[in-house]
Amino acid sequence: MDLFKLGSLTAKNGFRNEDNIIRKFNNWQTDVDAQQWLQIMQYKLEEIEFVKAIKLSGFKTDIQAQITIKLKQVIDVQNLQVKLINNPKGYNQIDKRWVDKYVEMWNIPFQVANILKHYTGEIKPNIDHPKDKRRMFANEFSSDEKQLVLNWLNKSKLLIISDILKGRGQFAAEWMLVVQKSNTNTRWILKPINFCINFFGNSEIKITERGNFKIGKITMQRKGGDNGRTTANMLQFKINPAELFED
Repeated sequence: MDLFKLGSLTAKNGFRNEDNIIRKFNNWQTDVDAQQWLQIMQYKLEEIEFVKAIKLSGFKTDIQAQITIKLKQVIDVQNLQVKLINNPKGYNQIDKRWVDKYVEMWNIPFQVANILKHYTGEIKPNIDHPKDKRRMFANEFSSDEKQLVLNWLNKSKLLIISDILKGRGQFAAEWMLVVQKSNTNTRWILKPINFCINFFGNSEIKITERGNFKIGKITMQRKGGDNGRTTANMLQFKINPAELFED
């Protein structure tokens, strides 16, 4: 049986938080789940001398697993992004920033950035009778404005998806570990981040019926919430990690 499916069927305990996952990696010699993760990463268990997992913060990588290989005197490093969800529709925020920060990252044209600020509410609506006086929905913009954003998204798609899922630099994520917990069972799936980039991003860019921009399976929307604080006007990207189980 495929290791992904086997893991989904046999996982029972030890997934309350990231610290538990770190503990599983560090107890890899007796932990069946950790052994399967290492095998998925193409390690032969008999060649592993030592595994040390640590928690990171402020990066796309949540857990870094350092694997010492016998005889070779080298340490491999694997960066994992962890998604802990409780239901089949556990939408998860993967990135959020002010529009101007994304302008710096992606060289967003001024007109597109201005539209996005209306979309998030950083700039108030400039139309009569908006559905929400705090912001504008994607389907409330003019045809030309909508096309400007869609054209930019299509042009910048690969860069956007890589940055919000994988990140940059030495702590860019290489794997996504999704753990879905319920009252009766827990299942996990471990996929290479490049697979996830293709899975979540490789379909049409569109405006949804609810008035959000969507890049494949990734929703780009106003953050909202925050009890009325200005941070509600940030731009966020969300996925449903549970969709990986359906692949």
